[in-house]
Amino acid sequence: MKNLDFPPLHVRLFALAFMQNNPAGMAHEVAWGVGKRGPEDEIIYFEADSAAYAGQLAKANALIQQAMTSPRSREEKDTAAKHDAGTVLRKALFGNAAEARKAATAVLQLSADRDVEAAGAIALALAGDTSEAQKLAGDLAERFPEDTLVQFNYLPTIRASISLVQNAVSTAIEELQVASPYELGNLPAGLSLMPVYVRAQSYLVAHDGRAAAAEFQKILDHRGVVVTDPIGALAHLGLGRAYALEDDNARARTAYQDFFTLWKGADPGIPILREAKSESFKLQ
Repeated sequence: MKNLDFPPLHVRLFALAFMQNNPAGMAHEVAWGVGKRGPEDEIIYFEADSAAYAGQLAKANALIQQAMTSPRSREEKDTAAKHDAGTVLRKALFGNAAEARKAATAVLQLSADRDVEAAGAIALALAGDTSEAQKLAGDLAERFPEDTLVQFNYLPTIRASISLVQNAVSTAIEELQVASPYELGNLPAGLSLMPVYVRAQSYLVAHDGRAAAAEFQKILDHRGVVVTDPIGALAHLGLGRAYALEDDNARARTAYQDFFTLWKGADPGIPILREAKSESFKLQ
């Protein structure tokens, strides 16, 4: 019999248990990784991401600190930086703009990896630092002129994020057209389906609820791609906002409730959660 008990399998089993809403299965994989250098780090990062997916940021931060103290994380700075970049992007998506800008500066000093730089640039754009995001986009364009992922996924998403923040939503939507054939891949640093999410947000700002709902639904239909990335939870909120724009209050209330169910144990001070509660109250 072949030995199939190897670390990547257990990381994937944790992800599968997460998607099946199976806490016992997740706990089993965490227990397997205890005391094993390398596998433990990866599973702890997944555990942290799963907590953040539910809005439990204090728990997620504690787990990330635990993973970062391991010798492997100190030695493999790019690997650690990709996880940090995902955390930075999450801060921006959750509305913690000041924290996102500060954290982005720190992680970009650790690594010039393309995924890290892309996640940092999108986070900075969404957090309002469009000037720095534009500089990072220029650097990526210059360093990776023939990289398909950079040219047709990362750069359009960065530029569209900048346009979105500047309220140039038509430009944002147009910039993302080139990303359409390349946007459904599973990517590191929280970047999976980010072109879809930014497009959906752009349609919301343009008050096109039907188009926004279609994009948010696309995220929900590809949960195996998103896995623990925060947009998987935020897509429920986005769907509620899209239905509200269409005056479909019944479906809007259902979508908001789906989000609140996912975030029933969330830290109360998260900006996007406060916004969601206020919006939901108006639908009553």
